[in-house]
Amino acid sequence: MSGVTDLPFRQLAMRFGAGLVVTEMVASRELVQDAAESWSRLKHAGLKPHMVQLAGREAYWLAEAAKIAAGNGADIIDINMGCPAKKVIGGYAGSALMREPDHALSLIEATVKAVDVPVTLKMRLGWDEKSINAPDIASRAEEAGIKLVTIHGRTRMQFYEGKADWDAIRAVRDAVSIPLIANGDVETAEDVGDILRRSGADAVMVGRGCQGRPWHAGVLAGGAGPAASEIADIAVEHYHAMLEFYGADVGIRHSRKHLGWYLDRHAPGFDKARIMTSKDAGEVATLLRSALSEASQYLQQTQEAA
Repeated sequence: MSGVTDLPFRQLAMRFGAGLVVTEMVASRELVQDAAESWSRLKHAGLKPHMVQLAGREAYWLAEAAKIAAGNGADIIDINMGCPAKKVIGGYAGSALMREPDHALSLIEATVKAVDVPVTLKMRLGWDEKSINAPDIASRAEEAGIKLVTIHGRTRMQFYEGKADWDAIRAVRDAVSIPLIANGDVETAEDVGDILRRSGADAVMVGRGCQGRPWHAGVLAGGAGPAASEIADIAVEHYHAMLEFYGADVGIRHSRKHLGWYLDRHAPGFDKARIMTSKDAGEVATLLRSALSEASQYLQQTQEAA
């Protein structure tokens, strides 16, 4: 969820009942070398527990980054071995590490030894369908001190295509005694029950399903979520929070994907062109509120007519 679960997004998700939120993936070497973007991703503004996800290829950088994160408020360190993005695996990080289990374990061991806070692991089923090695890696990771593992029910080569294999996650459940979180294609409360039953997991992680609805994890956990008439207020609040967090110029650019998701989910068919290109923050907020409010009113009228 790099570029998505920044601080403004996580604050909204927690407010609406998410049990745990995770930072964007923080590049370990860049954090140690004092890159501004990495420090921005590390911020938590008092959100507890503060779970920081680190990515990297070398044990030294991961261990040092973990120390920095823990020293700056991280309650949990999560190691990313699941990202399928070409930019990440091109540096032999993310899910590329699943092709080298021995090397991956050396990174886990170094990170666990570096900090006193719990270290967790996020990965996929394997690199491809011929190398489903998540159960073995998870078992070895538990022995190395990992306290929780999250599995996305796809291989790296699947990216986000097809349907996540919830049944395949059960092999990881059988391999470890630590808590297991299942991930992939969870959209409804019925999906939550189904993935937990089929995988044997203890909890569910939701990623893309929260795009355009940061309240979604809370809803799946039993919360009510906002009324349709409240969505415009939430989206505008989110937009202003991003402007404050990043500064106006950067915030306008970073917010566009979020605004697009709000509109696609809650005002389908709306012409987004002006909102997605305007550099006038006030105009964007006005157009966004108008589009979402009109969509809400239309939905209400349709429901009343039915």
